[in-house]
Amino acid sequence: MRRLDHFHGGIHPDEHKLESSELPSRIAPLPPQLILSLHQHIGAGAKVQVQAGDHVLKGQLLASAQGMVSAAIHAPTSGTVTAVRPHAVPHPSQLPGLCVHIEPDGKDQWIEHAPLAYRAIPKSELLAKLREAGIVGLGGATFPTHVKYSLAPDQRIQTLVINGAECEPWITTDDRLMRERAAEIVRGIEVLRHLAAPAETLIGIEDNKPQAIAAMRAACADSDIEVVIIPTLYPSGGEKQLIKILTGKEVPSGGRPTGIGVACSNVATAFAIHRFVDYGEPLISRQMTVTGNVRTPQNIEVLIGTPLQELVRLAEPLPGVTGYILGGPMMGVDIEDLRLPVVKGSNCIIVKSAKLFPPAEPAMPCIRCTRCAAACPADLQPQELHWFSKARDFGKAQEYNLFDCIECGACAYVCPSHIPLVQYFRFAKSEIWQRERESQAAEVARERHEFRLARIEREKQEKAERLAQKEREATAAREAITLAQALAAKQAAKQAADPDFEPDNTQQMRINAAIERAKAQVAAENPKNTEVLTPQQQAEIAEIEARRAKLREAAAHPGADDEPPKHS
Repeated sequence: MRRLDHFHGGIHPDEHKLESSELPSRIAPLPPQLILSLHQHIGAGAKVQVQAGDHVLKGQLLASAQGMVSAAIHAPTSGTVTAVRPHAVPHPSQLPGLCVHIEPDGKDQWIEHAPLAYRAIPKSELLAKLREAGIVGLGGATFPTHVKYSLAPDQRIQTLVINGAECEPWITTDDRLMRERAAEIVRGIEVLRHLAAPAETLIGIEDNKPQAIAAMRAACADSDIEVVIIPTLYPSGGEKQLIKILTGKEVPSGGRPTGIGVACSNVATAFAIHRFVDYGEPLISRQMTVTGNVRTPQNIEVLIGTPLQELVRLAEPLPGVTGYILGGPMMGVDIEDLRLPVVKGSNCIIVKSAKLFPPAEPAMPCIRCTRCAAACPADLQPQELHWFSKARDFGKAQEYNLFDCIECGACAYVCPSHIPLVQYFRFAKSEIWQRERESQAAEVARERHEFRLARIEREKQEKAERLAQKEREATAAREAITLAQALAAKQAAKQAADPDFEPDNTQQMRINAAIERAKAQVAAENPKNTEVLTPQQQAEIAEIEARRAKLREAAAHPGADDEPPKHS
């Protein structure tokens, strides 16, 4: 039997799993509108490839991946693109993002698609196809899968970890998926094994999911994939925490699992890969749990882009709704606008009531009890990070490894002072990211200014060199004229003194040609008609000189490259 390790901290919140896990999953009907955000993954947002008025087919590319860390977006059904405009998207800020709006035509007509013989193509080509199919991690982080498995030639994966823990309360999408689609999940795992070539493959599932464990073990019976039962402890489904439990290895601060020979993917990601490889379907749908204060808590397979109000309506909300949580109660965010669309990272929506989710008690001062530190799965000091975040001492917060925080909410859950610690940490992270972006922008501006100054100085030097060269050529031409004239005079004197003297006509022709060339150079250097000018010419010259004077005066002051202020 495999020996399990344990991570620091952890808590046991009320699970509330049975409410939604016992009904079979259902497929949501086609909504009247789909709203596809262009930023549904970590990294650069996708680049839109359609415009209003275009008719699209199911699976058609709507937006292509930009750069290495990005993923494509596809049409979840056939219909007409009605707009490409900003719309509110699922994000803690709930600020609008650019979205493609589609009105379904009801035909659900596919593009041409076919299975992929993934073992017959190079791994680099398979990774590129996963990028084009929009496959990202569906465990919550939405990290593009092709990036995770783009391994260096000397990089070896010892253990492939498949995450079926699903530790957060209320959420049961992975549980139902493993019960109902175990064989298909294993098909996707085989693709990941082909990419990573691991020495062992482990599927970690918490012991509160006996049916899922049995289904996955039956599906893995003819393979060397091992299903490992782990204790129920939140947040054992965190990537670093699950790796620690199954392998005993710790991902270092700022590092990635592949750096210690481990790759980790969610069971839903494996299922999405199966749909792409075996049927040629890009990632256009996913399972979501709809639970809480509803008549029929359940799991629903829903098209990405479906407004959340459609899912809540299917579950039939009960009286006394006080709000909604997108995600789980520990890591999710409170929302009010049910027009928000489902994105690839969406896994749950909880309908709140005063009975299920009583109003939060007011925050009190920290009493330094250190319960948060004892519960933190990342072995941080949340009380210290709270003080630094509140005081805007972001440098100190980074010294205390703020970015190792996985925002699991365990610290806030055990805090007797009811301090919303995770909100402080999210605020500090966003402020640090914003300052880094501003610093990078300032650095780019500084470099551009320095390049411009260097270019101006280079052009000045080149102009001075050109003028000096012309002066040298003119001087040489004048000297050549003087020398030629002296030689001609000397020849004339010889001819006058000796009537029988025969001049060298060839030499004379060379002298005359040299004189003409020298005169031409002098004329080019000293153009004619610079003294006797018409009044119109004089006025034009004066205007030009005035403009030059203004430019010289402006260039002499600091900030000359800055854009002038705009007045409204």
